[in-house]
Amino acid sequence: MLAQNFDLGLMMITRLVFIVTAVTALVMAAVAREDAYRAAGKKTKSFWLIVLGLAVAVNVVPFFSMLLLSIAGLIASIVFFVDVRPALREVSGGGRRSGGGSSSDGPYGPWNGGR
Repeated sequence: MLAQNFDLGLMMITRLVFIVTAVTALVMAAVAREDAYRAAGKKTKSFWLIVLGLAVAVNVVPFFSMLLLSIAGLIASIVFFVDVRPALREVSGGGRRSGGGSSSDGPYGPWNGGR
């Protein structure tokens, strides 16, 4: 009986991780600008919203709770996180600045007197 409860708990945690990953990817895809997808050379925003929306639906709706579809949704979310999201951030100017900027740089230049 203890093993059965452990398996049930493990499946619930796994499903929760799949849902959180898919929802987070969907929100990030929805927030990004449409032109950033084109500039990064990735599929369109509509494509990613549909794919990630299906990933959320597969994990949330009990009718679709087939493990293979859930894993496919997780893979789509991971592809978004490791390939598409970094490209969107680079094109949009998000993240850390490149070009030798220092952590002491303010909006109009260095705060440390140019040192």
